[in-house]
Amino acid sequence: MNARDQVFGEHRNLLFSMAYRILGTTADAEDAVQDAWVKWSAANRSQVADPKAYLVRIVSNLAMDRLRSARSRRETYVGPWLPEPILTSTDTADDVAAAESVSMALLVVLETLSPLERAVFVLREAFGFSYAEIADAVERSEDAVRQAAHRARGHVQARRPRFHADRTRRREVTERFFAAATGGDINTLMQLLAPDVTLWTDGGGKVRQAMHPVTGAARVAAWFAAIGTRPYQGVEPADMTIELVELNGGPGMVFTGAGRVIATLTLDLDERGHIAAIHNVANPDKLGAVAARTIHHIELGR
Repeated sequence: MNARDQVFGEHRNLLFSMAYRILGTTADAEDAVQDAWVKWSAANRSQVADPKAYLVRIVSNLAMDRLRSARSRRETYVGPWLPEPILTSTDTADDVAAAESVSMALLVVLETLSPLERAVFVLREAFGFSYAEIADAVERSEDAVRQAAHRARGHVQARRPRFHADRTRRREVTERFFAAATGGDINTLMQLLAPDVTLWTDGGGKVRQAMHPVTGAARVAAWFAAIGTRPYQGVEPADMTIELVELNGGPGMVFTGAGRVIATLTLDLDERGHIAAIHNVANPDKLGAVAARTIHHIELGR
C-alpha cells in the first residue's frame, strides 16, 4: 500500500460514518467516499497541508450535493421514507453516543433539516469539530455555520428529546416485543407500547406496506399481533426467520424468508421505557447492506 492509499485508509471509516449520517443511505455514503477517493488520488499532495481536513471537506460537500438531488426523489417517494438500516457493533460506554447518533429515530429527524443544517449538525454534534473547522469543511462563513448549528440543534431537540434508554432495557423490551408479536399476544403488546406509539413502514411502493403512519397502541398492537397469522411478502409465518441483531446502534429484528432479507424493524423507547416509535423497512432497495451482513463500526469523535 502506497502512502496515498494508507492516508486515505486511515480516514475511510470516519468519512463513511460522516456521509451515512448526512445521507441516511449506505449506497450514497459509499459513493461519496469513493468519489472522495478519486479526488484524493488526483490531488497535488504538496498543496494539501492537512489530509484529514481536506478529505472531510470533500466528503461534506459531496454528501450535501447528493442530499440535495436526493430530496427531489424523496418528495415523490411512495409512502414514508426511512433511512437505510445498517448492522452495527457497539460494545463500550463510548459507543453509546455513537449508537444514538445513527439511531433510526434521530436519522428520521435529520431528514427534516436542510442539507447545510444536517451537515453542520453531524460535524458538530457527532464529531465535535469546531465552528471554524466546520466553516472550512462546508465552505461557509463561521457565522453562517453557527446560525445553522443553532437552528439544527433547536429543531432536533424539539423533535428528539435527549433520553437514552440503557442497553439492557432496550434489549429486554425488544425481546418481549419479539415474543409477543410472534405469539400473537396482544395484551403484552399493549403493555409494551406507549399510548401514542407510531409505526412507520417503508415499502417504497415495491412492497405492500402502510402508506401512512399507524398511530395508537391498539392499532399498532393489532398490526403486529397478526404477524404470525398471515403470509408476509408471500412468505408463510412458518417459513420465516426473525433474528435479533444490532441495527443502527441498538437492538432490532431482521426478517428473512424465501432466501432473502424481507424486512428490518427497530424500536424507539420513551422516558418510561415504553415503545414510542417503530421503524419497519421493507423496501428491497434498502436491505442490501443488511443482506450482505456487513457490520459497520460507526465512528464518533475525531
